[in-house]
Amino acid sequence: MSASARQVIVIGGGLGGLWATLALAEAGHRVMLFSLFEVMRSHSACAQGGINAVLDMKGQHDSVQQHIVDTIKGGSYLANQPPIQSMCEDAPGLIRTFERMGVTFSRTPEGLLDQRLFGGVKHKRTCFAGASTGQQLLYGVDQQVRRLETEGKVEKQEWWEFLSIVKDVDGVCRGIVAMDLRSLEVRAFRADAVVLASGGLGQIYAPKTTCSTNSTGAAASRVYQQGARFANAEFFQFHPTAMLGEDKTRLMTEAARGEGGRVWVPKDPGDRREPLRIPESERFYFLEDWYPSYGNTVPRDIAARAIWKVTRELGLGVGGADAGESRDRVYLDLTHLDRNFVSTRLGAILSIYRKFAGQDPLETPMEIFPAAHYAMGGLWVDYEKDPTRGGMKAGSPRNHATNIPGLYACGECDYAYHGANRLGANSLLSASYSGRVAGEAVASYLSGLEQGAEAAPAALFETESRRQADLNQQFSRPRGDQNPFRLHRELGALMTTQVGVVRDNAELDAALSSLRELEQRFERLDLSESSRWANQSLAHARQVFDMVKLAQVMAASARARDECRGAHFKPAFDLAIPQGKFPGDPEFEAYRERWKANNADWLKTTVAEYHPDGPRIAFEPVDLGLLAPEQPRDYR
Repeated sequence: MSASARQVIVIGGGLGGLWATLALAEAGHRVMLFSLFEVMRSHSACAQGGINAVLDMKGQHDSVQQHIVDTIKGGSYLANQPPIQSMCEDAPGLIRTFERMGVTFSRTPEGLLDQRLFGGVKHKRTCFAGASTGQQLLYGVDQQVRRLETEGKVEKQEWWEFLSIVKDVDGVCRGIVAMDLRSLEVRAFRADAVVLASGGLGQIYAPKTTCSTNSTGAAASRVYQQGARFANAEFFQFHPTAMLGEDKTRLMTEAARGEGGRVWVPKDPGDRREPLRIPESERFYFLEDWYPSYGNTVPRDIAARAIWKVTRELGLGVGGADAGESRDRVYLDLTHLDRNFVSTRLGAILSIYRKFAGQDPLETPMEIFPAAHYAMGGLWVDYEKDPTRGGMKAGSPRNHATNIPGLYACGECDYAYHGANRLGANSLLSASYSGRVAGEAVASYLSGLEQGAEAAPAALFETESRRQADLNQQFSRPRGDQNPFRLHRELGALMTTQVGVVRDNAELDAALSSLRELEQRFERLDLSESSRWANQSLAHARQVFDMVKLAQVMAASARARDECRGAHFKPAFDLAIPQGKFPGDPEFEAYRERWKANNADWLKTTVAEYHPDGPRIAFEPVDLGLLAPEQPRDYR
């Protein structure tokens, strides 16, 4: 290490955290990587379908500009456009880097990288590794980090949980406090900068979520409570094709639709025949009927709401042989496709469905329903625009910086790239790209840092460590009849019902009231476990409390936005496209004018700031310098 080497802490071992670690270590800095578990178990491994990059392997005349346009329009113009431009431009090079790392992408018989179709686009631009793409990417980058670990440039701290940052008197982040999940030791660690790459927050909707049990959002919630701004919290994507289960939902990748899968229900709500006994003429392929231009590859928010309408409003759901069993499902049908083709392309999800449903998707259609999947919102992060090229200025210390100096965020826990709705297969791209950018930005920040964390008074770290240890004591002390696992189930049910696919202001008001009451019930907490070693109830209770605080941000942000945009849908404010009307028709043009007026009011980023009485919501403008919103995107 050189004399100019600084100490950096990265929180999270998924793609975002590993790429940040890689960039920082190769820049000559010491990196301490914290993870709740073994790095190779990080949630990036669960991403199935692929990663977007314009390589045009299928000769469809795809372009980087079209990828930019699809991402901007898919996000309903709500994302700042310079970061999107840079991400899409750098995507092809990122794929080549993954190749050099040894990632086993699927290939054509000619040996070329294969690409598949994903929702919201008309070009095949998704690179994939069967149906386990995230796992292959994660393992590829992990090998590079392990190499740096053997060289003494990276130190891993697995099975440690981030509890808080340590700020000096000027509000600059100087380190963290973390807890050893085995010994429950609470310790402070100095750092000249901290990168938060802690992933998503789907467990707020548990068990109706595709996210792992560690996707709590607790780390992001904790820095939010310490002053970090949180943006676009109301935009949460519900994946349309999830397999329901008693313990959790399991993702059936969007690639199933992209590879030719068809979504349908019987036209007769009383039809109880086996699905393959129902003739084509008696099936309702509603995505194909309602959105003929895109069919089964419409974006996720459109597909999720269509399934919601078919099951909840039209009463055409399927599933459950018993009369009293829920029929909140539709068919995702692969049985008409070539068996070898499907097995090769989608083998991972076929195995999952066979194991947990006891049925073979090659023999009978899968039963699916929308489930909470991905947070478009996250910690607010900055960027510097390149005045020449129009994207982000490479290496700027502002890129991915939160409003707390010295604290950066990347991956799913930031809000930067997806606006109101994420395009499928852009998540692995944004996680990898943002991690690399954050690492480069931190390196620039450190080069201009006059005084490092070593100069911060020891009392700062001691005080914060004591505060966190005292919180552990408060959570551990029996005070009543409230169980953290029961509180978590109530939180998930509340959010699924009242802050879910379809939203209503009265319901959101009720949700905010219930969330405040849920927070107060922690005063009567009883862990029913007093172990001083590996006390999982203690860690979980603290996570649930912080999930409740973040759920308040989501509900308050949703309440403040009286419109329909992307994944946020309030029927009372829906500017529906006139049925049977197209551009040039007076009714369609009147709708377009209403849409433009709505954009003037609501084309803004929602920003939440912490206050003990509840989040304070404000709005800030979006950078539209690359592509101005000209007309609503019509997926018909």
